[in-house]
Amino acid sequence: MTDDLSRAIAILADLVAFPSVSAAGNLEITAYAADLLDRAGARLHLRHDASGRKANLFASFGPEGGGGTILSAHTDVVPADPAEWTSDPFRLRRAHGRLYGRGTCDMKGFAAAVLALAPGIGAAPLARPIHIALTHDEEVGCHGAQALVADLAARGLRPDMVFVGEPTEMAVVDAHKGCFEYTTRFTGREGHASNPNAGVNAAHHAARFTARLAALDGEMRTRAPSNSPFTPPHTTLQAGRIEGGSARNVIAGHASVEWEMRPVATADAAFAREATHAYCNDVLLPEMRATAPEAAIETEVVGEVAGLERHDANAARDLALALTGQNAAGVVPFGTEAGLYQSLGADTVVCGPGSIAQAHRADEYLSEAALARALAFLHGLVARHR
Repeated sequence: MTDDLSRAIAILADLVAFPSVSAAGNLEITAYAADLLDRAGARLHLRHDASGRKANLFASFGPEGGGGTILSAHTDVVPADPAEWTSDPFRLRRAHGRLYGRGTCDMKGFAAAVLALAPGIGAAPLARPIHIALTHDEEVGCHGAQALVADLAARGLRPDMVFVGEPTEMAVVDAHKGCFEYTTRFTGREGHASNPNAGVNAAHHAARFTARLAALDGEMRTRAPSNSPFTPPHTTLQAGRIEGGSARNVIAGHASVEWEMRPVATADAAFAREATHAYCNDVLLPEMRATAPEAAIETEVVGEVAGLERHDANAARDLALALTGQNAAGVVPFGTEAGLYQSLGADTVVCGPGSIAQAHRADEYLSEAALARALAFLHGLVARHR
């Protein structure tokens, strides 16, 4: 285990050194992982996105065909401002049993553990396949995992189990809310602020739309399932960013609202989409076009990622509980790619090293002890496939 930990830390140092912020692409880090997996004897499948600057890597060990288990991690990270960090965020720093660097916790630590064990997985007499999935753009809408799931379905590769190694402190998680993200843009008509009736103020209509989101959030409280395991128990909606106009004495011709919802159930998501669409098209837009026929309201879908639903039967959960010695699975408030894998019919669970409290912040870290626990978990999982 000591050798495995040393190897995992060395690989983690390499992974952190790739500044794979979502907007910058992930080809270099993916090529690095592909080389390690190729040398371990994996069968590789690389699929680029439309831009050619990002790619998913899917590597397989053991028997060919369907079934088996996927170990999943994303390669992209959120931005890091060096001025806010104690040290270079893209250079691993070891101190007091901690491994500092952007992505150490979310979630290059799990990827490093998996890659460190790849030679052993390749040499093991596996009775069932083990796949490693490394995706792009998880942080900005799970676009990579959506493409990967579609690709797997088209190829007829439907796994039996999926383990998503997001930071849960190795707690077993079998449910989380979805994450649906949108940008709604308002186009009105500019004009001099001294004559507001001659224009259409896009900022005012964006503000009314934001108020409607707040009202819908209140309505969702009444729809919460009585047995909801989440905190808060209901679907939530909120506006995260509002932008518009050019100056205080100019009628705002353009405005936008960046907003999200985290549905407990797919029915809630459909309800909220229908309600916002109706408010825009039946209330706001007719008022705007009464003055400016060219007025428009358009909503861009940034990402719609279903949640992970709790099922009574879940072999991945049961195996994870056995390997970690826990008695029951829990829930988390953040979203992951797990629901996408679940849509393939796979028993899916989230379980990985580190705490979400360290993610997306300056001086992000993963403890060496947490990385060692992840390695022990993976050793046990691989042994169950022999």
